[in-house]
Amino acid sequence: MGLNLNDKKAVVAEISAKVASAQTIVLAEYRGIEVGHLTQLRAKARSGGVYLRVLKNTLARRAVEGTAFSGLASEMTGPLIYAISEDAVAAAKILQDFSKSNDKLVIKAGSYAGKPLDKAAVAALANIPTREVLISQLLGVMLAPVSGMARVLAAVAAKKEAESA
Repeated sequence: MGLNLNDKKAVVAEISAKVASAQTIVLAEYRGIEVGHLTQLRAKARSGGVYLRVLKNTLARRAVEGTAFSGLASEMTGPLIYAISEDAVAAAKILQDFSKSNDKLVIKAGSYAGKPLDKAAVAALANIPTREVLISQLLGVMLAPVSGMARVLAAVAAKKEAESA
């Protein structure tokens, strides 16, 4: 049974709100995926902070109309699942990881910060480490000189102590 006009307006409003705060949108064809696998994908998306939904393409086009993601409108054809995330790489990473184990999910296109992405660009975006990993790597680089200096001072103190004994 189709949606009535009020339901369609509510869906467009909900998607528009998600798109307004999003950095990334990824579109993927899900033709032939079993329900159980789709449920697993939705669970991964929820835990990763990604809004994942199957939408009518006309409603999705209306939701992105006039936004930085309006360039995706030409790609919105066929049975698509939409991954929308505030994190720059989360949507691409979740769909890319799932498509490795399930060949029926085919990433079609995406958009990051208003720039359209093809399938290869979405894969490249998915390979970028998450924000938390990047922060921890930066902290490791920043702490390396300090911890090195602490080790040198400890070694000098131990040497002095050994000489005096």
